[in-house]
Amino acid sequence: MLVELRAENYAVIDHAIAVFGPGLNLLTGETGAGKSILVDALALLMGGKSSVEVVRHGADKAVVACVFESTAGAEAILEENGIDADGNEIILRREILSTGKGRVFVNNQPATVAVLKLLAPELALVHAQSETLSSFDQAQQRILLDRFGGLSTEAVGAAYARWRSAATKLEEMVEGEQDRLRMVDLWSYQSKEIEAAHLVAGEDETLETEKRVLANAEKLYAAAMGAFEQLYEGGTSAEVALRAAARNVEELARYDGRFAEAAQQLESARATLGDLSASLRDYAEGINASPERLAEIEDRLAVLDRLKRKYGKTVAEVMEFGADVALKLAEVEDRDELLEALRAELDRAVTDYRAAAGKLHEERKGAAAILAKLAEEQINSLAMKVRFEVAVTAAEGQTGWTSTGWDEVQCHIATNPGEPLKPLHEIASGGEMSRVMLALKVSVEEGAVKPKTKTPTPRTLVFDEIDIGIGGRAAEAVGQKLKSLSRGQQVLCVTHLPQIAAFADQHFVVEKREADGRTKMQIRLLDDRARMHEVARMVSGAKVTETSLQHAAQMIAGSR
Repeated sequence: MLVELRAENYAVIDHAIAVFGPGLNLLTGETGAGKSILVDALALLMGGKSSVEVVRHGADKAVVACVFESTAGAEAILEENGIDADGNEIILRREILSTGKGRVFVNNQPATVAVLKLLAPELALVHAQSETLSSFDQAQQRILLDRFGGLSTEAVGAAYARWRSAATKLEEMVEGEQDRLRMVDLWSYQSKEIEAAHLVAGEDETLETEKRVLANAEKLYAAAMGAFEQLYEGGTSAEVALRAAARNVEELARYDGRFAEAAQQLESARATLGDLSASLRDYAEGINASPERLAEIEDRLAVLDRLKRKYGKTVAEVMEFGADVALKLAEVEDRDELLEALRAELDRAVTDYRAAAGKLHEERKGAAAILAKLAEEQINSLAMKVRFEVAVTAAEGQTGWTSTGWDEVQCHIATNPGEPLKPLHEIASGGEMSRVMLALKVSVEEGAVKPKTKTPTPRTLVFDEIDIGIGGRAAEAVGQKLKSLSRGQQVLCVTHLPQIAAFADQHFVVEKREADGRTKMQIRLLDDRARMHEVARMVSGAKVTETSLQHAAQMIAGSR
């Protein structure tokens, strides 16, 4: 639901705020007061084309903004476009600079007009004079028919996804076959080279350590034996000193028990020193200064370095690369089997899609016939005499397949006897189009084939100049249909007719006034008394009489 609409320095508006409510919101006012300007402002927030002409004379920029109650679909669109949700509301703002540039914000975060266009179907459908036909494209007509028939596209969507996946896999394999075959020789060479090396994970680090030992054998032997002599063998070794100290401490312990533990600690230190000395001696004796082994290690490390430069930073990465290459070679060898399996998978996907799309096509044709009949009756009750149909055409070729089926749905109308049926955009004028849309919406909401399965439509519906060329009973019928439609959806409508204005749940009047030599526009929500006075003005013209007031009161009472 649209909660609030704001406009600043937009056309003749210096500053205007309208807070809307559920049900039927009607805007009235003198001709030229600027009612349609508000509708155009909302259309701009739905991604409509902007123009520098809308910037109020003397201002740097025009700003239009609105607040909508959020929907699950709208929040998903925000998430896909990297925009944070803002509680239960969505705030849209658009600025048009006098230089011709513009900016878009969604929930006070920078966005694009493309995001507004994505959000529009979730939030509002604007039937302004300039927007009606562009808003009601074939996709919208299909959605309306599916809603009327309670039809789901889930099955055909799943079948479409399987078909596209299978077709893409097969296409990639066939198209990439020449490139793949050119790579076979390279993969074969790489695989053989890696296999011939008989790699062991981590061997490069082990060999590097052994190389350092062999390259420094003399230094290592001298260091180990030097440490051994200093710790154990020499006349001034640590072991000799510890042994002498131990004898002295043992003598002390014979006379003073406090030194017993110290004597034990010295014996433990001598044992540790002996173990360490033995390890040093064994290490020194084990050093084999073999030039042949050093050369062998250097050759092996050279092989590993060459492989790592080509295939990975470590031996493990080289081994992983070799496994990947072997897998690719196996796929090439199994090409015929894979192609056969993919073709079989694609054939099954094609069969499944045809079945799902064909079933949906028949359901749509049945629903279209019923909707066309109901809509024609509704349209003709609005001061029109038309023939109407909802054409469902199957584009069974694969180029016409989509996730919503292969159907093209288009509403056709003939507004005069003897004329052929043609698409709406070729026949209907702006006012006629608004009435056609109203009739269609009422037909869908009131005459759905499977009302329990209808998908919710939280969008706000906006109708501008819906009453052009009608009056009397036709105007009252339009009012009744708007009222009926507003029971399930929020409706905004600009009207010049009291018969329609009488049905308002919220009645706003748009007025022009002059201040400081400038024309300004304001919008006011009317209370019951002001509302009756406004309807009376619409009945009698500029001068409101007692009779017109009584007539207005009767009209408002009758609408309830």
